[in-house]
Amino acid sequence: MELSTPARLRRHSRRGAWHYALYAWCALVFIFLMAPLVVVFPISFSSSAYLQFPPPGWSLRWYAAYVSDATWMEATYRSLKIAGATTVLAMLLGTPLSFSLVRGRYPGKSALNQVSLLPLIVPVIVYSIAVYGLFGRLQLIGAWQAIVLGHTVHAIPFVVIIVSAALRTFDIGQEHAAMSLGASRAMAIWRVTLPQIRPSLVSAAFLAFISSFDELVVAMFLGGSNMTLPKKMFDNIVNEIDPTIAAVSVVQIILVTAVLIVVSKLGSGAAPAN
Repeated sequence: MELSTPARLRRHSRRGAWHYALYAWCALVFIFLMAPLVVVFPISFSSSAYLQFPPPGWSLRWYAAYVSDATWMEATYRSLKIAGATTVLAMLLGTPLSFSLVRGRYPGKSALNQVSLLPLIVPVIVYSIAVYGLFGRLQLIGAWQAIVLGHTVHAIPFVVIIVSAALRTFDIGQEHAAMSLGASRAMAIWRVTLPQIRPSLVSAAFLAFISSFDELVVAMFLGGSNMTLPKKMFDNIVNEIDPTIAAVSVVQIILVTAVLIVVSKLGSGAAPAN
């Protein structure tokens, strides 16, 4: 039974009202999440010797202090190195694991899938204590490679979730067509499947990088005297509380935003198979 014109108009009006309410709620959530930036950015340009908002004056002294401080620079370079190594290792381990979980047929696959996601469920402090005990016996505490291994375990679930979702929606018939034309399975995956899911691979790499670059607790347990940037920021808040931390936060935000922009450019659209 068709609705009359007034009834359709009332239904359309109610639907439009719900849409506007949803947009308003999303806008409020976005403002709530972004509000701290309104404080951080001005404080980073403050002329005050302490964290003060609004700033009494404007200066670049805290950016200069960050760039000229060898400890801050070493922590930044170390975090970039650890995050880069974590990204590579997580992709090398997580991508084949995703293929295995999506396409494999073997006993225990469901259990393996659950185990691969455990790092997202186990509290990070519990995990950090466990790896501290393990790496302590192996005498790896203080080595940046130990932090990479600890971060990789936390980054792999992001890779598995994103790449597995892409593989489930991928038309495997394209891979079979390539194999029917003489390509091996490995070549078909390399030349057909991976280019088709490139946006998901790039997104997974980005999340792996950010999960390592921003991680604090594991780095505190495994880093020893080798500070990562989040650990140095934490120590600065505890011991000094000067606007340098705001300047570093702004630099970190800009870096992550730049990486996100590059990722969006590299991952936009699937590359055509050759």
